[in-house]
Amino acid sequence: MSGQASRLLGRWGEDQAAAFLRDKGFTITAANWSCRFGELDLVAEDGTYLCFVEVKLRKSDTYGTAAACVDQRKQRKLRTTAELYLAEHPTGLQPRFDVVEIYAPQGIQTKSPELRHWKNAF
Repeated sequence: MSGQASRLLGRWGEDQAAAFLRDKGFTITAANWSCRFGELDLVAEDGTYLCFVEVKLRKSDTYGTAAACVDQRKQRKLRTTAELYLAEHPTGLQPRFDVVEIYAPQGIQTKSPELRHWKNAF
């Protein structure tokens, strides 16, 4: 898959996750927020929590869940990035790290991708 196709697929997945979270009552406050430490796919809030959401897209879970790809190294990077986000965007909401898995066997052609929301994933 080319770099451009990969970025398109990633953006599509993040759009799917954002719509899914909105349907669950979340407000998306940032998407693809980046700094020198890394990038936050989505930042969403529900009135109680400010969620830093990592979106993982896969064709299937044959070789393990998408959430399992958020290893300790990735978690450290997300925490550091979230700390900078919070320094720039203070909030009274409790921070939380979530993962949204998306399973789309036909990529962006998938009519009904399966989404799973892992709250407080790490």
